Amino acid sequence: MSDEQAVRELEGRRFRAIMEGDLAAFRNLAHPDLTYTHSSGALDTLESFLEKCESAYFVYHRIDHVTGSATVVGDTAVVVGDMRVDMTAGGTRRELSNRSLGVWVRMEGKWRILAHQATAKR
Repeated sequence: MSDEQAVRELEGRRFRAIMEGDLAAFRNLAHPDLTYTHSSGALDTLESFLEKCESAYFVYHRIDHVTGSATVVGDTAVVVGDMRVDMTAGGTRRELSNRSLGVWVRMEGKWRILAHQATAKR
């Protein structure tokens, strides 16, 4: 499997892990220094994001993510996609339509998500 194919598969796995509430699987895919930027502009670290998921501050009802491009340069991969999300955040149900950017780095031979940026499509 090429690096591009591997990163595309990992993108799918990370969104499935979030959707299914499998936070151990998400943690296993994440770099310890993850920066998670939401379409609202709110910023989370790996720990704060997981805490919000564990406490049901974030509840994901549906995530439809389509990877558009995956570019690998050395040990860094940039993935651009489109996503539709049905979620509850802080008790408010929301339907989101975002463009997404994921930055993956190869660390000790394993790809890890280092940064996520969601931007609302308007």
